[in-house]
Amino acid sequence: MLLAIDIGNSAIKFGVFDGKNLVSRFTIPTERSQTADELHKAIKFELQHTFTSVIVSSVVPETDTAIREFSLKYLGLNAVFVTNEFDFGFSRIRYHPVASLGTDRLIAAFATVHKYGKPCIVCDFGTATTIDAVNSNGEYLGGVIAPGIKTLAEALHLKTSKLPKVEIVKPQSIMGTTTLGCIQSGIFFGYIGLAEGILNRISIELGETPKIISTGGFAGLITSECALIDVVDENLILNGLRLLQELQAQPR
Repeated sequence: MLLAIDIGNSAIKFGVFDGKNLVSRFTIPTERSQTADELHKAIKFELQHTFTSVIVSSVVPETDTAIREFSLKYLGLNAVFVTNEFDFGFSRIRYHPVASLGTDRLIAAFATVHKYGKPCIVCDFGTATTIDAVNSNGEYLGGVIAPGIKTLAEALHLKTSKLPKVEIVKPQSIMGTTTLGCIQSGIFFGYIGLAEGILNRISIELGETPKIISTGGFAGLITSECALIDVVDENLILNGLRLLQELQAQPR
C-alpha cells in the first residue's frame, strides 16, 4: 500500500492507494507547528493498513520534519519528498530557475499530461491559484500565480474598516442588494472573470486547443460557472504522486 501526502498551505491531503486504486482519502488542516506525535493522533484511525512506501508533495517546509518523523516512527518508512530534480517526462521546462518552481505545479502538470494528454492547461484553485500549460511538444511552459478566491476575500475584509468577512458562495444574481450580497457577487463573479480571462489569454498564446483541467479546494465552485474548464479532478495531485512513485520503483 502507498500513502501519498499532498501538503498545501491550508490543508494536508492523504491518499491511500492499493496499486492504482485510491481506496481512502482524508484531509486535515495544515498546522505548521504540529509534531509527529500530534500528526499521528490526528490521523491514526485512518491508517488501518500496512504501507510499503510514502511519497510527499510539500509547499510548506515547516511541516516537512514532522512528516518525516511521523513516517519513520509510526510507519517504519522513509518518506520520499518529490523535488524539482525528479523526471516528470517533460521534453523541456521553460521556467527560470527551475529550483524556484513549486513541485505541486510540476506534479499537477505531469498528472494532467499522463491522464488527459497534451496540450493541456491545469488550474489549481487553492490558497493561491496556479494555472500552468504544457504544449503538444511536451514542454512545460510555466503559467500564472494569483491569490486564491478565499485569500482575495480575506484581504478585502482585512484591508477595509467596514466591509465584513463573507462566505464564498455563488450569488443568485450578480447585482447585490445588500453589502454582503455585493461583496459575494464581486468576489465570486470577479474571480470567474479572472479565471476566464487568464485561460483565454493562455490558450491564445499557446496557439493550440488545450484540454483544461481544474483541481484544488475551490475547483468545483469555480468550474460550475467557468465553461472553459473541461474536467474537475480533485485527486489529481494524489494520483500524480502515485504515478511518480511507480516510476521511481521501476528498475533503471
